[in-house]
Amino acid sequence: MSSTVVSMQSAAVERSGNTILEGVDWTVTSDQRWIVLGPNGAGKTTLLQLAAAQLAPTSGTVTLLDENTAEIDPAELRPHIGFASSALSRRLPYGETVLDIVLTAAYGITARWKEEYEDIDERRAHRVLAEWKVDHLADRKFGELSDGEQKRVQIARSVMADPELLLLDEPAASLDLGAREELVQLLGGYAGSPSAPAIIMVTHHVEEVPVGFTHAIVLSGGRVAAAGPIRETLTSDVLSSAFGIAIKVKESDGRFTARAKS
Repeated sequence: MSSTVVSMQSAAVERSGNTILEGVDWTVTSDQRWIVLGPNGAGKTTLLQLAAAQLAPTSGTVTLLDENTAEIDPAELRPHIGFASSALSRRLPYGETVLDIVLTAAYGITARWKEEYEDIDERRAHRVLAEWKVDHLADRKFGELSDGEQKRVQIARSVMADPELLLLDEPAASLDLGAREELVQLLGGYAGSPSAPAIIMVTHHVEEVPVGFTHAIVLSGGRVAAAGPIRETLTSDVLSSAFGIAIKVKESDGRFTARAKS
Protein backbone atom coordinates (compact mmCIF):
# COMPACT_ATOMS: atom_id res chain seq x y z
CA MET A 1 0.00 0.00 0.00
CA SER A 2 1.43 3.37 -0.99
CA SER A 3 1.94 6.27 1.41
CA THR A 4 2.58 9.97 0.92
CA VAL A 5 6.27 10.86 1.16
CA VAL A 6 6.21 14.45 -0.15
CA SER A 7 3.36 16.93 0.15
CA MET A 8 3.62 20.61 -0.76
CA GLN A 9 0.80 23.11 -0.35
CA SER A 10 1.18 26.58 -1.85
CA ALA A 11 4.94 26.28 -1.34
CA ALA A 12 6.95 29.33 -2.35
CA VAL A 13 10.60 30.31 -2.16
CA GLU A 14 11.93 33.87 -2.38
CA ARG A 15 15.55 35.00 -2.41
CA SER A 16 16.66 38.63 -2.23
CA GLY A 17 13.17 39.73 -3.20
CA ASN A 18 13.04 37.40 -6.21
CA THR A 19 10.44 34.66 -6.42
CA ILE A 20 12.10 31.34 -7.31
CA LEU A 21 9.07 29.09 -6.76
CA GLU A 22 5.45 30.08 -6.26
CA GLY A 23 2.22 28.28 -5.48
CA VAL A 24 3.54 24.72 -5.71
CA ASP A 25 0.92 22.09 -4.84
CA TRP A 26 2.43 18.63 -5.27
CA THR A 27 2.09 15.17 -3.79
CA VAL A 28 4.47 12.23 -4.24
CA THR A 29 3.60 8.75 -3.01
CA SER A 30 5.91 5.87 -2.21
CA ASP A 31 5.11 3.94 -5.41
CA GLN A 32 5.72 6.85 -7.77
CA ARG A 33 8.83 7.80 -9.77
CA TRP A 34 8.80 11.45 -10.83
CA ILE A 35 10.68 13.41 -13.46
CA VAL A 36 11.17 17.17 -12.91
CA LEU A 37 11.62 19.05 -16.17
CA GLY A 38 11.74 22.70 -17.21
CA PRO A 39 13.91 25.49 -18.64
CA ASN A 40 17.00 26.83 -16.90
CA GLY A 41 15.92 28.99 -13.98
CA ALA A 42 12.49 27.37 -13.73
CA GLY A 43 13.07 26.30 -10.12
CA LYS A 44 13.90 22.60 -10.56
CA THR A 45 16.87 22.45 -8.18
CA THR A 46 15.03 24.60 -5.63
CA LEU A 47 12.10 22.18 -5.74
CA LEU A 48 14.50 19.31 -5.11
CA GLN A 49 16.06 21.18 -2.18
CA LEU A 50 12.61 21.54 -0.62
CA ALA A 51 12.07 17.80 -1.05
CA ALA A 52 15.47 17.12 0.52
CA ALA A 53 14.78 19.23 3.64
CA GLN A 54 17.77 21.34 2.62
CA LEU A 55 15.64 24.45 2.20
CA ALA A 56 12.57 25.77 3.99
CA PRO A 57 9.73 27.40 2.03
CA THR A 58 9.28 31.15 2.42
CA SER A 59 5.55 30.50 2.59
CA GLY A 60 3.25 27.52 2.30
CA THR A 61 4.00 24.11 3.78
CA VAL A 62 6.26 21.19 2.91
CA THR A 63 5.58 17.84 4.56
CA LEU A 64 8.18 15.09 4.16
CA LEU A 65 7.61 11.56 5.48
CA ASP A 66 4.65 12.83 7.54
CA GLU A 67 6.70 15.60 9.14
CA ASN A 68 6.15 19.32 8.56
CA THR A 69 9.62 20.66 7.79
CA ALA A 70 8.84 23.86 9.70
CA GLU A 71 8.20 21.89 12.90
CA ILE A 72 11.12 19.46 12.95
CA ASP A 73 14.90 19.58 12.82
CA PRO A 74 15.66 18.78 9.14
CA ALA A 75 18.64 16.71 10.29
CA GLU A 76 16.16 14.15 11.58
CA LEU A 77 14.70 13.68 8.10
CA ARG A 78 17.86 13.60 6.01
CA PRO A 79 18.97 10.05 6.97
CA HIS A 80 15.75 8.83 5.37
CA ILE A 81 16.38 10.72 2.11
CA GLY A 82 18.96 9.66 -0.46
CA PHE A 83 20.38 12.54 -2.51
CA ALA A 84 22.77 12.44 -5.47
CA SER A 85 23.93 15.63 -7.18
CA SER A 86 26.97 17.12 -8.84
CA ALA A 87 27.33 19.56 -5.93
CA LEU A 88 27.49 16.66 -3.47
CA SER A 89 29.94 14.79 -5.68
CA ARG A 90 32.37 17.70 -5.44
CA ARG A 91 32.33 17.38 -1.64
CA LEU A 92 33.30 13.71 -1.66
CA PRO A 93 37.03 13.10 -1.00
CA TYR A 94 38.72 12.13 -4.25
CA GLY A 95 41.35 10.16 -2.30
CA GLU A 96 38.76 7.93 -0.58
CA THR A 97 38.14 4.42 -1.91
CA VAL A 98 34.88 3.71 -3.67
CA LEU A 99 33.91 1.24 -0.93
CA ASP A 100 34.44 3.87 1.77
CA ILE A 101 32.55 6.50 -0.23
CA VAL A 102 29.51 4.21 -0.04
CA LEU A 103 30.12 2.88 3.48
CA THR A 104 30.27 6.33 5.08
CA ALA A 105 26.70 7.02 3.96
CA ALA A 106 25.63 4.73 6.81
CA TYR A 107 26.84 7.45 9.22
CA GLY A 108 25.84 10.39 7.04
CA ILE A 109 29.47 11.48 6.65
CA THR A 110 31.73 11.78 3.62
CA ALA A 111 35.03 10.32 4.83
CA ARG A 112 36.29 7.57 7.12
CA TRP A 113 37.39 8.70 10.57
CA LYS A 114 37.16 6.59 13.74
CA GLU A 115 33.77 5.02 13.18
CA GLU A 116 33.52 1.24 13.01
CA TYR A 117 31.49 -0.75 10.51
CA GLU A 118 30.02 -4.20 10.91
CA ASP A 119 30.25 -6.98 8.35
CA ILE A 120 26.61 -6.38 7.45
CA ASP A 121 27.48 -2.79 6.46
CA GLU A 122 30.30 -3.94 4.18
CA ARG A 123 28.11 -6.63 2.63
CA ARG A 124 25.39 -4.10 1.89
CA ALA A 125 27.93 -1.65 0.45
CA HIS A 126 29.24 -4.33 -1.91
CA ARG A 127 25.68 -5.30 -2.82
CA VAL A 128 24.61 -1.78 -3.81
CA LEU A 129 27.87 -1.27 -5.71
CA ALA A 130 27.10 -4.46 -7.63
CA GLU A 131 23.55 -3.26 -8.34
CA TRP A 132 25.01 -0.18 -10.04
CA LYS A 133 27.75 -2.21 -11.77
CA VAL A 134 30.71 -0.61 -9.99
CA ASP A 135 31.60 -3.32 -7.45
CA HIS A 136 34.78 -4.07 -9.42
CA LEU A 137 35.91 -0.54 -8.55
CA ALA A 138 35.52 -0.96 -4.77
CA ASP A 139 39.25 -0.53 -4.03
CA ARG A 140 39.83 2.28 -6.53
CA LYS A 141 40.06 5.89 -5.42
CA PHE A 142 36.95 7.92 -6.19
CA GLY A 143 38.96 10.60 -8.00
CA GLU A 144 40.37 8.05 -10.45
CA LEU A 145 36.95 7.13 -11.85
CA SER A 146 35.33 8.36 -15.03
CA ASP A 147 32.43 10.78 -14.77
CA GLY A 148 29.95 8.00 -15.47
CA GLU A 149 31.50 5.74 -12.85
CA GLN A 150 31.42 8.55 -10.28
CA LYS A 151 27.73 9.13 -11.00
CA ARG A 152 26.91 5.47 -10.38
CA VAL A 153 29.00 5.35 -7.21
CA GLN A 154 27.20 8.42 -5.91
CA ILE A 155 23.81 6.82 -6.58
CA ALA A 156 25.00 3.66 -4.82
CA ARG A 157 25.98 5.85 -1.88
CA SER A 158 22.56 7.52 -1.89
CA VAL A 159 20.74 4.17 -1.57
CA MET A 160 23.18 2.69 0.98
CA ALA A 161 21.03 3.74 3.95
CA ASP A 162 17.86 2.27 2.38
CA PRO A 163 16.08 5.65 2.07
CA GLU A 164 12.35 6.20 1.83
CA LEU A 165 12.88 8.88 -0.80
CA LEU A 166 15.60 9.09 -3.47
CA LEU A 167 16.41 12.43 -5.10
CA LEU A 168 18.56 12.63 -8.22
CA ASP A 169 19.70 16.00 -9.58
CA GLU A 170 20.63 15.58 -13.26
CA PRO A 171 22.36 12.21 -12.84
CA ALA A 172 23.08 11.89 -16.58
CA ALA A 173 24.46 15.41 -17.07
CA SER A 174 27.83 15.57 -18.88
CA LEU A 175 27.84 11.84 -19.71
CA ASP A 176 28.65 10.60 -23.20
CA LEU A 177 26.04 8.60 -25.11
CA GLY A 178 27.23 5.18 -23.93
CA ALA A 179 27.54 6.17 -20.27
CA ARG A 180 24.18 7.94 -20.39
CA GLU A 181 22.39 4.95 -21.85
CA GLU A 182 23.98 2.57 -19.35
CA LEU A 183 22.89 4.79 -16.46
CA VAL A 184 19.38 5.30 -17.85
CA GLN A 185 19.03 1.53 -18.23
CA LEU A 186 20.17 0.96 -14.64
CA LEU A 187 17.83 3.65 -13.34
CA GLY A 188 14.94 2.10 -15.25
CA GLY A 189 15.62 -1.30 -13.73
CA TYR A 190 15.84 0.20 -10.26
CA ALA A 191 12.66 2.26 -10.73
CA GLY A 192 10.79 -0.88 -11.76
CA SER A 193 11.64 -2.71 -8.56
CA PRO A 194 8.76 -2.84 -6.04
CA SER A 195 11.34 -2.47 -3.25
CA ALA A 196 12.67 0.85 -4.60
CA PRO A 197 11.72 4.02 -2.72
CA ALA A 198 9.85 6.96 -4.20
CA ILE A 199 12.16 8.66 -6.72
CA ILE A 200 12.32 12.27 -7.90
CA MET A 201 14.78 12.97 -10.73
CA VAL A 202 15.61 16.35 -12.23
CA THR A 203 16.68 16.37 -15.86
CA HIS A 204 16.99 18.85 -18.72
CA HIS A 205 16.34 16.30 -21.46
CA VAL A 206 13.43 13.93 -22.09
CA GLU A 207 15.94 11.52 -23.66
CA GLU A 208 17.30 10.92 -20.16
CA VAL A 209 13.94 9.77 -18.75
CA PRO A 210 14.25 6.07 -17.85
CA VAL A 211 11.61 3.49 -18.61
CA GLY A 212 9.59 2.84 -15.46
CA PHE A 213 9.19 6.44 -14.36
CA THR A 214 5.52 7.06 -13.75
CA HIS A 215 4.94 10.81 -13.35
CA ALA A 216 6.34 14.16 -14.42
CA ILE A 217 6.15 17.73 -13.17
CA VAL A 218 7.05 20.53 -15.59
CA LEU A 219 8.10 23.90 -14.17
CA SER A 220 8.18 27.21 -15.98
CA GLY A 221 8.90 30.60 -14.46
CA GLY A 222 8.86 29.17 -10.95
CA ARG A 223 5.35 27.75 -11.28
CA VAL A 224 3.97 24.32 -12.07
CA ALA A 225 3.07 24.24 -15.76
CA ALA A 226 1.78 20.65 -15.62
CA ALA A 227 2.00 17.62 -13.35
CA GLY A 228 0.64 14.10 -13.52
CA PRO A 229 1.10 10.73 -15.23
CA ILE A 230 4.14 10.93 -17.46
CA ARG A 231 2.46 10.32 -20.82
CA GLU A 232 -0.15 12.98 -20.07
CA THR A 233 2.46 15.50 -18.98
CA LEU A 234 5.46 15.14 -21.30
CA THR A 235 3.49 16.25 -24.35
CA SER A 236 4.32 18.51 -27.26
CA ASP A 237 1.84 21.15 -26.09
CA VAL A 238 3.08 21.22 -22.48
CA LEU A 239 6.78 21.38 -23.36
CA SER A 240 6.23 23.90 -26.17
CA SER A 241 4.50 26.21 -23.73
CA ALA A 242 7.06 25.69 -20.94
CA PHE A 243 10.15 26.21 -23.14
CA GLY A 244 8.67 28.90 -25.37
CA ILE A 245 9.44 27.09 -28.61
CA ALA A 246 7.44 24.68 -30.76
CA ILE A 247 8.56 21.20 -29.69
CA LYS A 248 7.47 17.80 -30.94
CA VAL A 249 7.66 14.98 -28.39
CA LYS A 250 7.66 11.32 -29.37
CA GLU A 251 7.58 8.17 -27.27
CA SER A 252 8.81 4.74 -28.31
CA ASP A 253 9.03 1.70 -26.02
CA GLY A 254 8.79 3.91 -22.95
CA ARG A 255 11.58 6.30 -23.99
CA PHE A 256 10.99 9.90 -25.06
CA THR A 257 12.61 12.18 -27.63
CA ALA A 258 12.03 15.87 -28.30
CA ARG A 259 12.99 18.17 -31.11
CA ALA A 260 12.02 21.61 -32.38
CA LYS A 261 9.28 21.57 -34.96
CA SER A 262 10.57 22.57 -38.38
